[in-house]
Amino acid sequence: MADNQHQQQFLRRALVKKVLRRIIALVTIVCLVYGLIALVYATKTIYKVKMNYAVVLERFNGAREAVTDVGWHVRWPFFTRIEQEVALMNQRLYLGGQLEPMRIISKGNVALWTSGVLTYRIRDLETWAIQNLEPMQLLQGDYDGIVKDLLQAEPVDQLISDREEIKEKIFKALKSSPINVGGPTLENKYGIDIVSFVLKETRFGDKLVEATEEKKRRELIAEAENYAADQEASRIRKLYAAYVDGIQALQKSIGRTDGMTDTAILQFLTQQKWATAYEKNQEGQHTVVIQNTEMSPALTLPAPPTPSAGTANKAGSDAKSQ
Repeated sequence: MADNQHQQQFLRRALVKKVLRRIIALVTIVCLVYGLIALVYATKTIYKVKMNYAVVLERFNGAREAVTDVGWHVRWPFFTRIEQEVALMNQRLYLGGQLEPMRIISKGNVALWTSGVLTYRIRDLETWAIQNLEPMQLLQGDYDGIVKDLLQAEPVDQLISDREEIKEKIFKALKSSPINVGGPTLENKYGIDIVSFVLKETRFGDKLVEATEEKKRRELIAEAENYAADQEASRIRKLYAAYVDGIQALQKSIGRTDGMTDTAILQFLTQQKWATAYEKNQEGQHTVVIQNTEMSPALTLPAPPTPSAGTANKAGSDAKSQ
């Protein structure tokens, strides 16, 4: 009985050890397989080319090859390496390499802030990735130079008001104009297709905006003053015309056809004018100017003020003392 129990316990222990050994071996195999797959994936011995993408391989002998077939591919480890993965879809390129506006100087030495976006697509992968070292940096420099040259050659008023025309001019230059005289265009140099160009923003600096607003305010004030002056000149012309019409009517009513009464009418009107001026400014008047005529003017001046009683008595006592 005791021997049977010992045998059963021994068998159980052997079974448990056997199961543990198998589990450990299975875990070890899984880890090794996972590690091998991870190593292959990390070294990209087996790599995938996605749709609208391409891979540039560099071989051991220095040759470079563009792989454009979509799907899984295998390469020799240590003898080839993946140099770069290139997107063949439409891509954006910002002016100055940044989303924020950049500062330029217009033709009239006026500072402006502007931003633009170029959309392009890689057409010839061999030209883009094999014939150009760091093609993105090279394209950014050429793109910025062409756009800045065209923007800075325009007057400031056209940069603000004629954005559509300037945008089309820049697009035409980017697509078909050579970078230099006799040189290649952007499309030929980099193997790309220029899809579109958009001017996102074109604005003055803050100080220039304030100066422009101040200039507009002064122009409005000057226009208001000119309008007031025109109105005053119109009123004076109307008064003068009415005055001339009045004189003509007076001369026609009391004048003679031989002109004998013209001088008398002129003298009368002149004296009436000075008399009116005198009557309007009697207080503090020290000098009265009356235009000289051939005969004494018929004027009735206001009587001098009557002295008070105290002043009269004082004047009489002064006379007696004398």
